[in-house]
Parts: sequence; C-alpha cells; structure tokens
Amino acid sequence: MLAFNLAYKNLLGAGLRTWLNVSVLSLAFVLIVFYNAMIDGWNRQSRDDTQDWEIAQGQYWHPDYEKYDVYSLNDAHQQLSEQTQQIVDKGVLVPELIQQATIYPQGRMQSVLLRGIPKEQEVLKLPTDCLLSPNKPNVAIIGKRMAKAAKLQKGDAVLLRWRDKNGTFDARQFTIAAVFNCDVAEADQGQFYVDYQLMQEMMGFTNEATLLVSKLEQNPTIDHWTFQSADRLLKELDDLINSERISGMIIQMILLMIALLAIFDTQVLSIFRRKKEIGTYIALGLTRQQVVGIFTIEGAMHSLLAALLGAIYGIPFFIWVNSIGINFGSADMGITIAEKVYPYYSLRLVVLSVIVVLVSSTIVSYIPARKIAYLKPTDALKGK
Repeated sequence: MLAFNLAYKNLLGAGLRTWLNVSVLSLAFVLIVFYNAMIDGWNRQSRDDTQDWEIAQGQYWHPDYEKYDVYSLNDAHQQLSEQTQQIVDKGVLVPELIQQATIYPQGRMQSVLLRGIPKEQEVLKLPTDCLLSPNKPNVAIIGKRMAKAAKLQKGDAVLLRWRDKNGTFDARQFTIAAVFNCDVAEADQGQFYVDYQLMQEMMGFTNEATLLVSKLEQNPTIDHWTFQSADRLLKELDDLINSERISGMIIQMILLMIALLAIFDTQVLSIFRRKKEIGTYIALGLTRQQVVGIFTIEGAMHSLLAALLGAIYGIPFFIWVNSIGINFGSADMGITIAEKVYPYYSLRLVVLSVIVVLVSSTIVSYIPARKIAYLKPTDALKGK
C-alpha cells in the first residue's frame, strides 16, 4: 500500500509529463478497442447476412457440384427422393437448381447463373414472392450488383437463353420483377433467379435440384447429398476477416510501442534524476525490491489512468460511431460487407485490451527499474 501511495504522489508530482504519456497511451488504447470492434462488427454482420441470403444453417450439395467450377453444373443435379421431398414440404429445406445461361440486355451478351428457387420459400431473405406473377408468367429477380452490371431495372424485359437436359438451346423473354438490395456478393453478382417449377419445365427436369438450403440447426444425413456446414461455407469469409485482423494488429502494435517507448524513456529519466530520492527510500528502510516496485507501479498506473482517460472521450466516440455506422461504400467491393458496418464492443474485447496495455506498460516500467537493485545507498544519496 505504501508503494502504491508513493507511486501515485510521484505521478501527480510529475505533472505535464505524466499526462502527456497518459494521453498517448489512452489514444493507443481507444484505437485498439475501436479497430477490433470494427472487425468483430464486420464479422458478425457478414456472417449473419450470408446466412440470411445464401446458406442459412448449411447446404446439401449434389456430389458432383463444385461452387467455383461452372463445368460441374451440367451433371450436378438429381431428383429428390420421397424422403427428401417430405422434408422439403415441411419448409425446412429449400431446393435450388443451378445452370449456366446467357442474357442479352440491350443486345449485349452476358453469362449468368440461372437459379431456380421456390417462390413460396421463407428460409432465405430473397424476395421470391415477387416471382408470383399470374399476369406475367416469365418473371425473374436480380440483385443490385447484377442490375448495375447488366444495366437493368425493375420492369425491364431481357432475353434469356439456356440449354435444356438434351443440350438443345432455347430462349425466352423474362421481365425483371424486382431488384433486391443484398450485401452478399455471391448471392447477387451474376445471379438470375426464376421460379423453381418454371425452371424445371424449361430444363425438362422433374423435381431435380443442385443443392438444398437448410434452416435446421441439427442437420440429418440425407442419402446421395453432401452436407456443407455453415462454418465450412463461411471459411473463406473468416480467412479474409482474420487476415484483416492480423494486418490491423501490426498497426496497433506499432502505435502501442510508441506509447510504451514514451513511458520507458520517462522511467529511465526518472531513475537518473531521482537517485537521491532512491537513496532516501533505502536509507529509511525500504528494501531494494520495494523501491523497484514503486517505479514499476508508477509505470503501471499510466495504463490505469490511460484507461480512465480513454473511457472519458472514447465511450462517447464509440456510441456516436455505433449510431451512424462506418460507410465502406461496399457496393463495388465484391466481398460480403454491408454498406455500413456497426462496430461490436464486447466486454471480452475491452478487458483484453486493458490487460494488454496494463501488462505492457508494467513490463517496460520494470526493465529500467531493475537498475535500482544495483545502486549503493551512499552513492544514491550523493546523486551518483
């Protein structure tokens, strides 16, 4: 307790030097919390959006289906068994049929993935209810990226050409029933959605699908289908976010090292200028380790004061940013990220940040303070 009181008085006595160090350290603390909260917010939003718009709780794939191999689509479809159809009828599985096709907007040619999805499905956020159009049987929905690339908008007519199961080319004119706003690029870019039953008729199939989207948290094994969990389907997104987290850690460490360097220099200068004070402590009966403890606590208290100062201006800043979000202009980025990212501040994040700053400042304060153990009390009292 004595060491704590002495360290506290010494910090206050240092005046401006103390508050300069505390200010720099508090800035590092606030930026560390803010950056990691932004990454966590992006992670949560991206995962939620991908599950809402594309994968739900997981997908059952045809064994021949490869997501990034368009040549696998010709054979990657099979008829739903009676057992599978019963699960689909319960509304917990959504069948999707995916084939290559070509559209001709304003006479231009553009390759697309033609996706047949039931218009009555409620598992995904896709506005498939817009495919219910008794007056216009051939309608489709597309995303904002797709609409921008093809220069299409709601109500436009576009020619679609595809190959049926016999390899015969066929074409039909479709009307764009809706353009949806989706932050998941893979559910939007190059995707052309039509009704599942209509696509069966177009392709000459009978109740066949390429994949099944599941909303079940516990997914049973279904014969002749390969289950892909949500974690596996989100692995690429997780890897992208983790790479951003690692690159951000480098910047955070540089900023923290600058702040800790200021504390280190302050401690070195204090030990050099306060040798008489150190000698007085030892002459009054304090052990060398207690004197080392006083200087170490002084450095550690910088981090505590920095946390308090950071809370004073950081909390209002965090609340303000969280109310307006951070606009990344993600429409053209081609990755799963919302136009506005809202940071996520967890108790774990704040506590870990405080611990990192506290431990780091304590270590850099202890390193120069070790020299006190080698000072002779007589030399210290003389200021040598």
